[in-house]
Amino acid sequence: MAKKSGDLATLSFEKALAELEEIVRKLESGAAELEESIALYERGAALKAHCESKLKSAQEKIEKIVVDGAGVAKTEPASFD
Repeated sequence: MAKKSGDLATLSFEKALAELEEIVRKLESGAAELEESIALYERGAALKAHCESKLKSAQEKIEKIVVDGAGVAKTEPASFD
């Protein structure tokens, strides 16, 4: 049921998030047996870390353009605080 953790590198953020949401639904339903629940939880933890990594990478790539008083455009890292 759960996929191998090796396939995470090629998994898009959207697909990883969708799979994580499905895992949460299964775990919350309580229908999975203990061993399956453990495997789902482990996969979910790996997917969560993957999504967080993708978001951090995207955040670092986002830049804002700033025009100074002389009309020169430059870029600065975006601030999300």
